[in-house]
Amino acid sequence: MRKFESQVQVIKHDILKEVATLAMEGNLEKEYKTIPKKIAPGPKAITRCCVYKEREIVKERVKLAMGGNKKNKNIIEVISSACDACPVNRFTVTESCRGCLAHKCSDVCPVGAIYHVEHRAYIDNNKCIECGKCKNACPYNAISDVMRPCRRSCGANALSIDENKKAVIDNDKCIQCGACIYKCPFGAIMDKSFIVDVINLLKKSKEENINVYAVVAPAIASQFKGVGIGKVFNSIKKLGFDYVVEAALGADIIALHEGKEFTHTIDENGLMTSSCCPAFVSYITKNYPNVVDKISNSVSPMIAMSRIIKNEDSNAKVIFIGPCTAKKMEIMQEDVKGSTDYVLTFEELEVMLDAVNIDVNESEENILEDASFYGRIFAKTGGLVEAVKQVIKEGELEVDFNPIVCDGIKECDKALKMANINKLNANFIEGMACSGGCIGGAGVLNRTAKDKIEVEKYGQISVKEGINDSIKNINISEVNLDREFKKSY
Repeated sequence: MRKFESQVQVIKHDILKEVATLAMEGNLEKEYKTIPKKIAPGPKAITRCCVYKEREIVKERVKLAMGGNKKNKNIIEVISSACDACPVNRFTVTESCRGCLAHKCSDVCPVGAIYHVEHRAYIDNNKCIECGKCKNACPYNAISDVMRPCRRSCGANALSIDENKKAVIDNDKCIQCGACIYKCPFGAIMDKSFIVDVINLLKKSKEENINVYAVVAPAIASQFKGVGIGKVFNSIKKLGFDYVVEAALGADIIALHEGKEFTHTIDENGLMTSSCCPAFVSYITKNYPNVVDKISNSVSPMIAMSRIIKNEDSNAKVIFIGPCTAKKMEIMQEDVKGSTDYVLTFEELEVMLDAVNIDVNESEENILEDASFYGRIFAKTGGLVEAVKQVIKEGELEVDFNPIVCDGIKECDKALKMANINKLNANFIEGMACSGGCIGGAGVLNRTAKDKIEVEKYGQISVKEGINDSIKNINISEVNLDREFKKSY
C-alpha cells in the first residue's frame, strides 16, 4: 500500500473507495447513507471534536463523490461543515511591537482598525478588511500575516471568507485548478467526482455495443513509483476498459497543429498563448479579455485524442484519466462537449483499482508505442515549448519562435500583465496553472522532486523518432482540432 501525503488524502481515498465499491456491487443508492458510520464508527472521534461532526463531513464528501450539487456548475466545492479550524483573524500585532511614536500602521489603515493602548498597537478585527497596508508600513515587521492556506494557494483570488468565517468560492473567478483542495489542511474543499458515472458506463458497456477507451495523461509516469507504465495500462484494462491509449499521442498532434498555427498567424497577431491547460485559458478569459484573441485555437490533447477515437469508432466512449480537476470543467464547455465523456483523476483511478483489489505490480508489462518523447514531456512545465520547437525543426519552418515558459498561475499572471500592455519580450506564452506543470495537478497521488525525472524517463523510452513519426498513421485531416475559447469560457 502506498504512503499517503496526509490524513486528508487518506479520508478522501477511503470515502471514494466505499462509494466505488457500492457502485460496482450495484448497491450504492440503497446503502450510501451507511458510509458515514463506516468511516467514523465511534464512539470516539478520530479527527474532529465529536463523531457526529465527523459523520456530517463524511456525508458531504459522499455527496461530492457521487457527483455533488448539480445546480452548482463549479467542479470545486467547499464542505462547509469541515471548514472551521483555521485562524479567522489574518493580521495580528505581535510582541515585536515597540510602541513607536510614528504610528505608521494606524496612519495607513483605511478603515481605522488600528488603535493604541499605552503606545502598543492593536487591531480591531471587526473593522479590519485585511488589506495588509499596516503590515507593509510597520518598521519593525511586528504584524504577522496568517492568511488561510486555501486563500494563499488561490492565484485566481477566487476565495473569500463569509460572515460565518467559512471559505466561499467565487465561481466567476474560479479557474478549477484545485490548488485549494490539496492546500487545505482540513480537507474542507473537494472536487466533484465522475467515478460513479464511469463505473456505471463500464457495466453498461458489457451489455450494449459500447467500446470504452481510457485516455491516460503522460503525468502518469510520476505516479506509480517503480512500476512500468505498461503494467499500469494493463491494470486499467482489468477494470473493464476495452482500450487504453496515451494522451501523449494527442499532445504530439496538438504540438504539430499549434506549431503550424503559430507559423501562419504570428505575423498578424504578434503573440500566441498555449491552450492545452484549461485553467490557464480560463484565467485569461476571466482576467485579461484583451489577450483572449491571442489564445491558440487548438483544442487540448485530451479533446484531440477523444475526437480521433470517436472518428474511428462510432461506438466509442472516452474517459480521460489524469492529474487535473480543471479537465472536469473543460469537457462541459459547449464547443467541445461530447468529445470526452468523463474525467477521472489519478486519485480516483487508484480508488477503482483498490476497490477490486487490482495490484499494478502483478499486471503484465507491455511496451507502449503510441507517442513520441515530445508528446510525453507535455506533463512538465516547458514540455509544450520543446515540442513546438521540434515541430519547427522537423518541418523546417522559417519562423521566429521566442517563447516564455510560465510555471504556475502567478508566473502566468506576470507574463499576461506584460502582454496586456504590449510589453512582453516574447511571442509565445506557455501557461501552466499548476507549479511543475501537469505533474503538480490537484488530482495526483503524490508530489516529489523526482516527478520531472520520471516524466523524462517515460519520454526517453519512446520508440518514435519524432513527432511526425508518431502521427504518420493518423488521418488528422478528418478531425476538427479547432475551437473558439471566447464562447467556451
